[in-house]
Amino acid sequence: MSVAHDAQTTATELVGELASEIKGKVVLTTGVSPKGLGAIFVEAIARAQPALLILAGRNPAKATQTAEAVKAIDPSVQTRILELDVGSLAAVRSAADVVKSWADVPSIDVLVNNAGIMAVDFKLSPDGYESQFATNHLGPFLFTNLIIDKILASKSPRIVNVSSDGHRLNPIRWDDYNFEDGANYNKWHAYGQSKTANMLFTLSLAEKLGGRGLLSYSLHPGVISTNLGGHIDWNEGFPGVRAVDRAFGNKEGWAEFKWKTSDQGAATHVYAAFDPNIKAHNGAYLENSHIADPLVETVKPWGTSKLEASRLWKLSEKLVGQQFNY
Repeated sequence: MSVAHDAQTTATELVGELASEIKGKVVLTTGVSPKGLGAIFVEAIARAQPALLILAGRNPAKATQTAEAVKAIDPSVQTRILELDVGSLAAVRSAADVVKSWADVPSIDVLVNNAGIMAVDFKLSPDGYESQFATNHLGPFLFTNLIIDKILASKSPRIVNVSSDGHRLNPIRWDDYNFEDGANYNKWHAYGQSKTANMLFTLSLAEKLGGRGLLSYSLHPGVISTNLGGHIDWNEGFPGVRAVDRAFGNKEGWAEFKWKTSDQGAATHVYAAFDPNIKAHNGAYLENSHIADPLVETVKPWGTSKLEASRLWKLSEKLVGQQFNY
């Protein structure tokens, strides 16, 4: 029986409810620096006896700190560190090769694409793409597709893409995803574009691989104080995002942020990764540990369009230089 959840629901509570779904699973999570949502997520599910937690991050030392935290919770839970910089396609390919080389890990039950950046100053990735689009979408797109065989080898494969209600800040800029190499860059528009991409990528995975048993969900975790926005001067940041919201006519342009605790912020991660009651809603966008309602919550049509999803898949293949036909 499905349990009602809301903004107050915590990851700890959901782990208690879904412990039988978590037990024995192999879970790969990207972006696991201490105190971030990825770390909060893996530390929460460590209490339910997963078989293996693969901790992927750009900084192995930080991932090791999270592994130590897991060990302190339950020494019997196995962990493995994977060096992964999703901002570089070459680094993504190297990390994927490492995962594919693990003969003792024949399958991965859940992939959580959690790593990301937010509202950074304009910069091109090593591959020449705007850094938020590159890090938040192109890297995860490539990594997921390169290790997809191990995911599909699971009896119950799932992919979770951590998006944001920040997708409201911009659709995909089809003919200028690089913001004219910075000439017309707005950090919030760029963040919005990348978060829209997370939703569309999720739709495509469900469409292309749902017939092979794959479930895929995107989500908005909520507004949480983590390292993700630690670089932002909010004296400038609040007016900046508010201006974009007001230009779009979004209700958020006139509202105050509704903050969550870290435990509340990681709740929808747990829900998306393990809840068995949402299987009929493959490709859905989730918020507050339920399927988001476009009539009530912030769900822009540009993030739920199958046509836009198809266009993005083709564009992404072009930008990463590889086709993935399913």
